[in-house]
Amino acid sequence: MSATVIERGTAASRIAGIGVAAIILLLAIAPQFLSAGAVDRVTALFIYVILAAMWNALAGFGGLVSVGQQVFFGLGAYFAIRLANAGLNPFVSLFVSAIIVGAISWPISLFMLRLKNGEFAIGMWVIAALTHLLVNLDRLIQGETGTSLISLNVYDASTRRMTIYWLALASMTALLAILFGLLRGSTGAAIRAIRDNEDAAASVGVRVTGTKRLLFVLAAFGIGVAGALWLATSITFQPKTYFNVQWTAYMIFMVLVGGIGTFEGAILGALLFFLIETWFGGTGVWYLIGLGATALAFSLLLPRGLWGTLEERFGWRLLPVGYRVRLPINASDTTGASPAQATTSREKA
Repeated sequence: MSATVIERGTAASRIAGIGVAAIILLLAIAPQFLSAGAVDRVTALFIYVILAAMWNALAGFGGLVSVGQQVFFGLGAYFAIRLANAGLNPFVSLFVSAIIVGAISWPISLFMLRLKNGEFAIGMWVIAALTHLLVNLDRLIQGETGTSLISLNVYDASTRRMTIYWLALASMTALLAILFGLLRGSTGAAIRAIRDNEDAAASVGVRVTGTKRLLFVLAAFGIGVAGALWLATSITFQPKTYFNVQWTAYMIFMVLVGGIGTFEGAILGALLFFLIETWFGGTGVWYLIGLGATALAFSLLLPRGLWGTLEERFGWRLLPVGYRVRLPINASDTTGASPAQATTSREKA
């Protein structure tokens, strides 16, 4: 009988870490070889990864399922417009706006985190709807007519495109690194413990409210960054577009398809969504119908998503954020199960 093994990093995860660094380096120099259209599309991919990772952190790891995260996406773009109009450099305004969004999310969390499950989800949608109405009252925005980040026009198209690309890449990398570090530490263990059983977590000394608030603010900040970057790529700001619930629907789709509650799953889901949008986005309403059908199929057939299924079946863990306990098995087992199937494992908080 083999001994019990507690593991986190594996040979595969160490190789994956080197691979991730190499990919980021290649992406940093990619604009030198890509067309203008390709640079814009890859920039959109970076933004999708940010959105998926932040929603997955909130719902997949923290158990806080929200259908109103578009409020932070819209506010990220709105405050960037406001700050640039006040004279701040437009590129600087993108990140200052995200900081403001994070600051605003703190008082929102004071009462929203009192709600549970469906109440929290719907409450966030109500917050998003009310915020949309308030932004429409701003004379600078001109209601649903919207406005533009015209201060970006002082830069030529090539410089603007390249700068936004690198800012998006740097933002994605930094946010993923922060989230990865957070989830691998004691705070990450507390987050998963709260998700699994809030009362049990509190009974062993976990600061439930403070930990949930930290995760809520981080997710809001990240989504605010994504909203500001999206504004930079499109220039035009219309409230009904940025505060549309479709943004949260996209986040949910990416996470469900990729694998909710897995760090790799959010990234994989964003990549799949990006490919589907690139290939079928021009088909109009059929594209949206296809997204809905795909999400339904995954919910029924692969409830753990692509990466969650692969991890469960083959034991793949490229970017592990928790510990895994491998229980001993009887060496005389002759069932013919594969090593991944024969070894019982469980991610530990």
